Amino acid sequence: MQVNLVEAKTILIKTNLPGSDFVVNPYNGCSFGCVYCYAAQIARWHHPGEKWGTFLDVKVNAPELLEKELLRLEKKLKSKNFGSIFFSSVTDPYLGLESKYELTRKCLLTLADFGYAGKVAIQTKSPLVTRDIDILKRLKDVAIGFTVTTLDDKVSQFLETNAPPVSSRLKALEQLHQSGIPTYAFIGPILPYFVAQPEKFKEILDKLEEVGVTEVWFEHLNLSPLTKFRLYQFLQKESPSLIVFFEKSNTEEYRDRLEKVIQEVMKGRNLRLGLGKVIHHRKLPKKK
Repeated sequence: MQVNLVEAKTILIKTNLPGSDFVVNPYNGCSFGCVYCYAAQIARWHHPGEKWGTFLDVKVNAPELLEKELLRLEKKLKSKNFGSIFFSSVTDPYLGLESKYELTRKCLLTLADFGYAGKVAIQTKSPLVTRDIDILKRLKDVAIGFTVTTLDDKVSQFLETNAPPVSSRLKALEQLHQSGIPTYAFIGPILPYFVAQPEKFKEILDKLEEVGVTEVWFEHLNLSPLTKFRLYQFLQKESPSLIVFFEKSNTEEYRDRLEKVIQEVMKGRNLRLGLGKVIHHRKLPKKK
């Protein structure tokens, strides 16, 4: 892992991400290196030719910069609520080196000390977030989300090679819930086996309810050209028989069928559907 200590020019950035107004990325790059991650195509502008998961830019001035930008917006808007702030869009805010640099923790402490009145949402794959329960309790409106695409550690570690196993994420969700902190789950990308085995949806939602999750976000697989290239290159080497299933998922018919399955398994549950719909980012071809 190539680690670069850098100074950011800005840290509180306006975004068009669903459900968010601003993003904070204390890092650029991610040591988890998930094969399907869309952020790899964003990072290529700063690290052309470098493999996703092998570099990390550590924005050493992030907490101080965040404080300045919060004060500037407060002066401009006469408010301590600028909308929803999301951690993070091009990295995992609790990747391994967060233990050393603590930039996410310091940024959250900055928000707490500022008295930020808007919503703060954090999405991660790491139980390291539980380290910061003391700060999270000080935030006025916070929710912690974990990516959970399967209940099987072997499946999660196949595509999320260096990320913590899903079993540890579920334990962290339960710990956060028991600490009184609202939690949600992000089932995205939705892996192709869910259409063939809809009972897997039931199992995963049963478990999420058991550990105290109250909201679930779903996102369709986004096979943009670069993501598809990286994913298929990996699958060709590790398990070429799976490519056909991912290829079948790349049609409108598949997406429609999947959403019907989701609607059915969500019935009668005490779970909110994030944004009230399944997220997708682009139009897909019709089945030929």
